[in-house]
Amino acid sequence: MQNEFVTLVECPRDAMQGWPLHIPAAQKADYLNLLLQVGFDVLDCGSFVSPQAVPQMADTPEVLKNLPAGPTKLLVIVANERGATEAVQCSNVSMLGYPFSVSPTFQQLNANSTIEDSIKRLRSIKSLCDAYGKDLVVYLSMAFGNPYGDSYDANLVAEYANLLSFMGVTTLSLADTVGLATPQQVFEITRHAIDSHPHLTVGVHLHSTATNWQQKLDAALEAGCRRFDGALKGIGGCPMAKNELVGNMNTEWMLQHFEAKRLLKPLNKQAFEKALHMASSIFV
Repeated sequence: MQNEFVTLVECPRDAMQGWPLHIPAAQKADYLNLLLQVGFDVLDCGSFVSPQAVPQMADTPEVLKNLPAGPTKLLVIVANERGATEAVQCSNVSMLGYPFSVSPTFQQLNANSTIEDSIKRLRSIKSLCDAYGKDLVVYLSMAFGNPYGDSYDANLVAEYANLLSFMGVTTLSLADTVGLATPQQVFEITRHAIDSHPHLTVGVHLHSTATNWQQKLDAALEAGCRRFDGALKGIGGCPMAKNELVGNMNTEWMLQHFEAKRLLKPLNKQAFEKALHMASSIFV
């Protein structure tokens, strides 16, 4: 089993990327700096992707210049070698995240590539990360099903997890991209990944409604998962999914739940309240 305290990945990038109103770079930087004060383990803070596809993230290089390196690791999303080449040049970035979908339709929508081409991209990105001393996190998108009618079963997820492990990936996040997962699926798929790859850090990036968030969290915990993604106020979702967005796992709910289970390390609650207040002014 992984470490007892949970690893918390706060995902303001996921919250901001599909927000319909432009958020100025200075405001993004102020918000992210507040989140850095909270003490999350990882901050998913931006992405090096096409500005035409995700205009809200076009200012990521500018925003990053205003974020200090510190105990909270900075993670950025990349979708191809060009983005990865830019990202690895940022000295304060510790981690690159790559969305690899088990759904061919979503891989095309999200990264404009086939799964075969995505595997080639991923090998190149892994080499870049190794050369620059960056950690690579691969998100297995649509890991619990998809809304497009693409073929899906748990064996498909296991097959790609095996491939990524063979490629030397050390952190894998199972993504419930549009909130389709049942608690039973979360348990079974997460447990299989952890049991089959004890050297991997296996996390979950869950999207959920208010009705079943706790059951999904508990299912992942019971499976042995200790790495969890969330976003303040539960805002976010992938605008490329072409499906009604189900919000991110609500960070406030997660913290209360983990604290009750004594799985939460101490955080700066004053900074958290300030960040929550600022989130309410940004996402209105």
